[in-house]
Amino acid sequence: MTYPFFSVVQDDFRAVDQLVISSLSSRIPLVEEISTYLVNAGGKRLRPLLVLLCALSGHYKGREHIKLAAVIEFLHTAMLLHDDVVDRSELRRGRKTANAHWGNPPSVLVGDFLHSRAFEMMVEIGDMEVMRILSRATNIIAEGEVQQLCSIHNLETTEEDYLEIIARKTAKLFEAAAQSAAVLTGTTATTEAALKAYGLHLGMAFQLVDDQLDYSGHPEETGKNTGDDLAQGKITLPLIVAMRDGTEEQRHLVKEAITSEGASDLGRVIQVLRETGGLNYTLALAAGHRQKALDCLLCVDDSTYKSALDSLVNFVVARHH
Repeated sequence: MTYPFFSVVQDDFRAVDQLVISSLSSRIPLVEEISTYLVNAGGKRLRPLLVLLCALSGHYKGREHIKLAAVIEFLHTAMLLHDDVVDRSELRRGRKTANAHWGNPPSVLVGDFLHSRAFEMMVEIGDMEVMRILSRATNIIAEGEVQQLCSIHNLETTEEDYLEIIARKTAKLFEAAAQSAAVLTGTTATTEAALKAYGLHLGMAFQLVDDQLDYSGHPEETGKNTGDDLAQGKITLPLIVAMRDGTEEQRHLVKEAITSEGASDLGRVIQVLRETGGLNYTLALAAGHRQKALDCLLCVDDSTYKSALDSLVNFVVARHH
């Protein structure tokens, strides 16, 4: 990793990678093949990074944060596998998705394997509060996925509905990663609550920027096709703002594009999102969550790890991929 916030946990991150690879061992060759393909695809690995930074910012001296970071990575990867099947996605991180490569049934089942492996490792950590946080988080994330599925093509989806969906679907795992790491350190209730809230706001900012990049990013940078959300009928904030604030003609264009799942109007839709301020509005909300995340760090002791948490949320909002 080339980002400076990775450098302060470089050795621990290397240990996480080694544990992830060794934990993918299976007697079933296809399980190991697909799992290894996913892990080798890379990605930002922000969620396991968050575990390491939050634990070490609390002066943690043990080694269970390595295992916890691997657990979070497995949970996230399992969710991506299932997401790609539901969304019929063909490209992620610049490579073919597992479902595009091997088909839907193996992808779903390997996702289940990664989920169960994560829970095996949670048991090994042996902290009931950590297990409570993560088991509850996985339940809420699943609810968020179903909630998003129910909103597909639903032109009545509001900004409030959208924010609830991304809080459950995306931000919850960031929140759980930060809070469970804080629990490992045995920190005060005040600091635990602050890091939990930091994770939530970081996750909200991350998804808001992601949804904006779906219309403004470049596939070679984002690793995904531009307009994937529109093609799948997903109602994200830029679209909601355009339908709310646009002219009658602009609203009609966006609604037609959503219901038809047509990529042919993508260029015109992007133009409307710019004209109605949908993209800028989404980024402004992300910036608001960035500031809330930074405010949460005020009660965390000064250290290189706290500085890295500061840099991390700034990166999430400023990124182009």
